Amino acid sequence: MADVDITPRFGAELKDGFKPVNAWVTNGILWLDEIQQFYRERGAIEKEYSTKLYALAKKYFDKKAKRSSSLSVGDTPSLTPGSLESASLTTWTTQLSTLESRAAEHDRYSSELLLQIADPLKNIAARYEEIRRSHAEYAVKLERERDMSYSELKKIKGRYDGACQEVENRRKKIESSFDHGKQKAQTAYHQQVADMRNVKNTYIIGINVTNKQKERYYHEYVPDLLDSLQDLSETRVTQLNSLWSFAVKLETATMSRSTDYLNHLSSEIPRNEPRLDSLMFVRHNVTQWQEPLDLAFEPSPVWLDDSAMAVDEAAKIYLRNVLGKSKMQLGELKQEVDKRRREVEAIKRIRQNIRAGKDKRDEVELVRAMFSMQEDLHQSERKRLTAEVESYTITSAVGDVSLGAQNHNFKSQTFKIPTNCDLCGDRIWGLSPKGFDCRDCGYTCHSKCELKVPASCPGELSKDERKKVKNERQQAFNAAQPHANGDPPEGVTELPAMSRSSTMNSLSSGYAASANRSVSGLPTRTPNEETGPENDLPRPAISKPNTMRKNRIVAPPPVQYISEMPANESNGHTSSFTSNPTEQRGKMLYAYQANGAGEISVNEGDEVTIIEPDDGSGWLSIRTSIATGIVPATYLEVLHSSRERPASSYSSSSTSLSLSNSATNQSSLGGGGGKKKGPAVAPKRGARKLHYVEALYEYGARSDAEWSMSEGERFVLVNKDAGDGWADVEKGGQVKSVPANYLKDV
Repeated sequence: MADVDITPRFGAELKDGFKPVNAWVTNGILWLDEIQQFYRERGAIEKEYSTKLYALAKKYFDKKAKRSSSLSVGDTPSLTPGSLESASLTTWTTQLSTLESRAAEHDRYSSELLLQIADPLKNIAARYEEIRRSHAEYAVKLERERDMSYSELKKIKGRYDGACQEVENRRKKIESSFDHGKQKAQTAYHQQVADMRNVKNTYIIGINVTNKQKERYYHEYVPDLLDSLQDLSETRVTQLNSLWSFAVKLETATMSRSTDYLNHLSSEIPRNEPRLDSLMFVRHNVTQWQEPLDLAFEPSPVWLDDSAMAVDEAAKIYLRNVLGKSKMQLGELKQEVDKRRREVEAIKRIRQNIRAGKDKRDEVELVRAMFSMQEDLHQSERKRLTAEVESYTITSAVGDVSLGAQNHNFKSQTFKIPTNCDLCGDRIWGLSPKGFDCRDCGYTCHSKCELKVPASCPGELSKDERKKVKNERQQAFNAAQPHANGDPPEGVTELPAMSRSSTMNSLSSGYAASANRSVSGLPTRTPNEETGPENDLPRPAISKPNTMRKNRIVAPPPVQYISEMPANESNGHTSSFTSNPTEQRGKMLYAYQANGAGEISVNEGDEVTIIEPDDGSGWLSIRTSIATGIVPATYLEVLHSSRERPASSYSSSSTSLSLSNSATNQSSLGGGGGKKKGPAVAPKRGARKLHYVEALYEYGARSDAEWSMSEGERFVLVNKDAGDGWADVEKGGQVKSVPANYLKDV
């Protein structure tokens, strides 16, 4: 065998060639079993001397001939080796030739072969196979992680497509919405656009991370794995050479007549350098390999967009939080990667000392330890690379927006009492961590809102300061909601404008418990809705209950409850005003200002003709001297008629009755010095009737969001237990929470 100065490395030469390398290494390990079996059989044959020994040599020559190709160049070589054999097989041929020359063997040598050659070979074959399986499992893990990265990117792409589709749906909804709902539709559209951009940014970040992970997979993880398999194979060859040399020594001591042959064999074995087998395998298995192309941004088919990251203010808040997390992790991960890399280098130096004979440690155990350390190094490197790419991607798009940021010190929190998110205003509670709480200022938010929270933590606050800041945040959020002719109910984030066709609370919301919760925000009047000088008069304020805020969005009313006014009534004007003795007359207790199509503005004290009485919806149709329209029934007193107005579906509400009686008393007193305030507008017809509950036990409130109860006390049920053990009830116009198992139906 010729001396070879080239030291091949599988990772650099074979790239993504784990399967053929693994098969080749497997063949080498399985070959150890054949060798140890050979020595066992030889030990038995030694007792029968030369004839049996010669037959054995011939038998293994035949076996070698059958496995020569797979052991030399693998099972699927790209180049046929012809009659060439690997260095190990050449040495093995010399071994068998020496065996043929021997004519006798005695019993002691047979025992020595079994105890000192065959058994160690079986042991090291099992140990090498165990290590090889670890390599195979890790290769599967790497491939699975790579495929998971691709799959996760596809999922992110799907979410991005869905978000784009939702934006398109929102845009179409704006085009098809009525004027009174267009503002709400536009708000929902802009919010959906912001969410879509966040999903887009996540998608772009995922592309860059996946590309980098793919690059590491093909240029570091797989090459390192192949190099480790090469080291395992070469270690096996080294160990095999050692056992062969020892067997030769045993044979030399016991067979003086075979000294010449054995000396020749002994001189041939050291020439079997481990790298020679690897070199031959590489030369016959090198193929053309091309690295897969980098992944690129793919725009959604329903949303025309480019690969630029969104950099508006809402997106910058999200990116700032992602950047802060990545930078925080990056420093720790760099230190961890450097530490693990030093450990791997140290164990490589120990292995070199073992091969040089300067260290007597077990090289197999050392290879096992080195492989485990490399696996940990790759895991840490993946995390570091992810954080580094995220930081680079964000800073390339918007700069280092984390500088000067006052990040919140969030911790995962379980909210056992009703708590609102300081960002979106929705309720947070549950038996498992469903949100985050700032350790310093007490800022609370959903898990989904964490990365949307602005980095404006005021620092560590006392308990009183936290309450004050909490109230300021809630007030600021409330101030951002639309307000008009009577503030929107505390339990509703946003309602459509008040009109005959839109004042009904959704049957599915479960929140139309009283007239106090049916007041909607009113839009600005148009010139067509101004009917006379009475519009210049101040409108009586609609009372607002002092309730704890519950952020619920009332669904729009069902189509069957929406009706259009006749053409002659919708414009609000008639040609003349005539009085029919059979028609009912009424007097306005309060001034009312029109807020939508079909409504009419009237002044306090005006007498009007009732065209259509209240049908239970809380509205009635009237005619003045100049116009016809609808007004709230509670703003008018019926004259010259003993017939009572039909009660609405909410007339049994103690809150509504108290408001109506209070308004009547104020009217009879003549109003002492200020302008009288009109009562809350009644809910639209068709709403669900009130559901009363009674307290079974006494209960003391633990926060401002809960009611204290006495046994037997009654409440109006707003929302039943949704699975969290709490129910929302109303009393005196205020809606709070109580334990659901403390209530019974009345």
